[in-house]
Amino acid sequence: MPDAVILAPQWIAPVAPDPRVLTGHAVLVEDGRIAALAPLDELRNSRPETPVQQLPGQLLTPGFVNLHSHAAMALLRGAADDMSLHDWLRQRIWPAESKLVGPEFVRDGALLAAAEMLLGGITCFNDMYFFPEAAIEAAQLLEMRSVHGIVVIDFASAYAAAPADYLRKGLELRDRFRHDPLIGFCLAPHAPYTVSDESLQRVATLSRELGLPVHIHVHETSAEIDESMAIHGKRPLERLEALGLVGPELIAVHAVHLNEAELQLLATRGASVAHCPHSNLKLASGIASTARMLELGIRIGIGTDGSASNNRLDLLQEARCAALLAKGSSGRAETWPAAKVLQSMTLDAATALGLENRIGSIEPGKRADLVAIDLSAPELQPVFEPLAQLIYAAGREHVQHVWVDGKPVVQKRQLVAEGARQGLSEVVGRTSVWHNRLGEILSG
Repeated sequence: MPDAVILAPQWIAPVAPDPRVLTGHAVLVEDGRIAALAPLDELRNSRPETPVQQLPGQLLTPGFVNLHSHAAMALLRGAADDMSLHDWLRQRIWPAESKLVGPEFVRDGALLAAAEMLLGGITCFNDMYFFPEAAIEAAQLLEMRSVHGIVVIDFASAYAAAPADYLRKGLELRDRFRHDPLIGFCLAPHAPYTVSDESLQRVATLSRELGLPVHIHVHETSAEIDESMAIHGKRPLERLEALGLVGPELIAVHAVHLNEAELQLLATRGASVAHCPHSNLKLASGIASTARMLELGIRIGIGTDGSASNNRLDLLQEARCAALLAKGSSGRAETWPAAKVLQSMTLDAATALGLENRIGSIEPGKRADLVAIDLSAPELQPVFEPLAQLIYAAGREHVQHVWVDGKPVVQKRQLVAEGARQGLSEVVGRTSVWHNRLGEILSG
């Protein structure tokens, strides 16, 4: 018989098909999948030989899905604070990346980021960065689910010389890992202001041919829109629409400065938005119109962005901020309620990535990507409504256990795999080297 366990928490939030929280229920995990969700007594009677893992005071949810990240930028945390996006990119980030970025940098940064995310309940992250094979190596060491961008950008880097070179390398990597159940891919043109029409048209064609999502920064700042109007005579989203890129496959990252027609367009075409509220606030980019997006039925997932513009890869903190901004900006306290926020950070993000049939909810047949959050801590008492407590009061420090594909990867707030712990320890030991190199670059 395959390895199996019955997980018995105090509460279960399946997300779908019913968003209500269950009590007195348990989840049978078998051979990496959710085999059953049923009353605990019923599972015990039907499977008396299967061990039961009691999770008192804990809420079991689907694993969190980080819809937008630049994992390797964990090594740039704190290197460019209190700057606008334009200055942040041109004065600090791009100069640093031109000197530092290579496979070792990406592996070390991604390992730091992946460990931080996993310990905070993120079981899957959607990444956009150079040398994605190095980020894959980090995710594999932690036995984490990940989706990697086939990056396209018009300027040369240490990774590739030109748009065609970026695409070739990314597609070859996808072919190499296409049968790995924990690794997926997106097409990832960086942004309309760094990618030509020709390259964007090629991305649109590949997306249709290969069935891949398109993960792109868009309408992050008002300056981006002004620049697009000056160069192309069109707003960025209008340009993407003309090039055939606005559809169900589109993941519009940030989407801060959208007018009503553009919101309607995203809704009509079934596109998704990756909302990164802390990054948008810290870079003073603005506040996305998420309340209106929700009214129109636009699918919203939540992302952390990278550590250089957020400083903290904490999806629970991101979700709380997202909910409060939507309420405050709309003047309606009922906007984006806790159950819908949890759906955004699980099933909606998974759907944007084309993974809704595998992860995102606790339903029989799906893979067992799960998180147990301890709501018994004194600072979380009393618990009147578990989902409200999760979104508005709990933090990543309350994540106790994490499973990916049915395998325990975090237990009692500790990484399970010895290789993961050892690898992380080695990277932490090297951070002083990266710190010194970065300091030399930034000091001129």
